[in-house]
Amino acid sequence: MKRKNCLLVLIMMDLLCISIGYSQNSPEYTGIEIVPKLEIPKKWEFNENDLSGYLLVYFKDQNQSAYMAISSDGYTFTDVNGGNPIFIGSQLAEQKGVRDPHITRGPDGAFYLVMTDLHIFGKRAGFRDTEFERPAEKYGWGNNRAIVLMKSYDLIHWTHSDVRVDKAFPELGDIDCSWAPETIYDPAARKMMVYFTIRYDNKECHLYYSYTNDNFTKLETTPKRITEIGGLDGDITKVGNQFHLFYVSNARVLHSVSSKINEGYKTDTTRIDPEVVSTEAPNLFKRLGTDKYMLMYDVYGARPSNMGFSETTDFITYTNLGHFNEGVMKTTNFKSPKHGAVTYLTKQEMEAIAKHWKMDFAH
Repeated sequence: MKRKNCLLVLIMMDLLCISIGYSQNSPEYTGIEIVPKLEIPKKWEFNENDLSGYLLVYFKDQNQSAYMAISSDGYTFTDVNGGNPIFIGSQLAEQKGVRDPHITRGPDGAFYLVMTDLHIFGKRAGFRDTEFERPAEKYGWGNNRAIVLMKSYDLIHWTHSDVRVDKAFPELGDIDCSWAPETIYDPAARKMMVYFTIRYDNKECHLYYSYTNDNFTKLETTPKRITEIGGLDGDITKVGNQFHLFYVSNARVLHSVSSKINEGYKTDTTRIDPEVVSTEAPNLFKRLGTDKYMLMYDVYGARPSNMGFSETTDFITYTNLGHFNEGVMKTTNFKSPKHGAVTYLTKQEMEAIAKHWKMDFAH
């Protein structure tokens, strides 16, 4: 009898642990599932008239994990998981941390998510014995070499791979790091193009690009320089027949334009963001149904750090909209997001997300 009671207690404890682990009130809950293969939905065609919402991805320094938030107007964003992370760095990255998330839609309707594989507090968290993976005296800050690739059609089921850039392409030599990846569809190559910063010799940062396989699980081509412009945190957006590159140099957001997606950009040292402190991570998104574009950037020099926003129609003059919760841009259940990116959602996707994460979504 005692044995049966003990067994019953153990079973109840196991069920309790399972319940806690999957409770939406638990910090461990993410609401996503990593799968080996995605179920491809019916053909999806991108039409701006079908889009009615915005999806923001961002990360936090405190836990080196990434989050998602949604908005129906592009001004007020609500975290989908109640302020808890969706993408857990310790589960997805070689260094047990993710940073710099970027998300975009492909012509197939899929969401393409890329992140830096790096935990800057890895020693403090017990993941390694040194401050960084390799000596900072030689390789500098961070010195990570992997990027995370993820793909989804519904924002719930995701494929995942962690690509060590130096191992995949030894011809690149002894790179210091690979940082801040982003993805864009190249209509000429008919491929998704991942581009990111590679640094050498603890000083020289340039933007490189590589094409991926259709499953978005690996880089297929040796990374090549996009431009001889020195800089990092590149963000490329096609506007009309031109490609607009926003990037960072000396902790300032700069801008360049080319008729080609991965070449032809020229240096212009005019600071675009209106801040007087350090900024990084520019990301451009269009306000649906208008001719306005919003430039978002990480104001990491502020205390506490925050996102800044400037609006433009001509990419010559910009209207400063201030920071989150200090002007027209708002967050409802999170603060101090870092290095984010925005893409778009249909009404049906907005409703499905709110239902899945049991959100009382009023914005």
